[in-house]
Amino acid sequence: MNAKKLIIEALKDQQEIFGDDLFEQLKFEPEKPVYKSDEPEEKIISEKNFLVKSTGEDMTSNLFQEDFEKAETLEELYDKIHDCTKCPLSETRTKLVFGAGNPNADVMLIGEAPGAEEDKQGEPFVGRAGKLLTDILKAIDFAREEVYIANILKCRPPNNRDPLPSEVEKCKPHLMKQIDLIKPKAILCLGRVAAVELLGKKLTLTKLREEVYELNGIKVMATYHPAALLRNPNWKRGCWEDVKKFRKLYDSLIGKKNV
Repeated sequence: MNAKKLIIEALKDQQEIFGDDLFEQLKFEPEKPVYKSDEPEEKIISEKNFLVKSTGEDMTSNLFQEDFEKAETLEELYDKIHDCTKCPLSETRTKLVFGAGNPNADVMLIGEAPGAEEDKQGEPFVGRAGKLLTDILKAIDFAREEVYIANILKCRPPNNRDPLPSEVEKCKPHLMKQIDLIKPKAILCLGRVAAVELLGKKLTLTKLREEVYELNGIKVMATYHPAALLRNPNWKRGCWEDVKKFRKLYDSLIGKKNV
């Protein structure tokens, strides 16, 4: 006699002893899946997923958290995170701003978060600030297409406020995975927030601009955010000095001699 029949017989015996009340209670309790070592793996996984769903947990979010680190290309990473709901910014964004540029770039530029135009178009650094950034790159002999541009956050904070620590905690791993996949030789942080969050150094932008840092073997420098330069044109001279130093650093990393 198999286990199921034994259980049925045992229940019949108990019914005779305890009456029908026992069965009135039992029939309202959901049957729980029983996992057996000889069950097909697909069936076990399916039942486990059912149990997680029954607790009210977000299965998509849990799988996503475990899965995005396995991405081997930027395209795969985008596929895994473009529907991210790990923080409340997913409820207010128009588009997730993943990043743009050369996936094999030697240079990355990193800002703090998308603005209104970026949120509409789904691309980083567009509009007036984006045009200024393109001009800055041209001035030091970089085409925008040969670098990669991204942000600490992939979604726009309301009213362009600074990123919250909880938002950075959820989103920064996506940026770090991008850096890991691209493997740039040098990174230029655009603005204090980007530099502080990437490097973990709570310093003023003036202090941050004075040094060359290192992150996982990658050289990192900081300068002004293009939007800040539009509001304060007198900072452009300082930015020009910063990006010249950055170009010199990059040339030294690739073994190019300055003429």
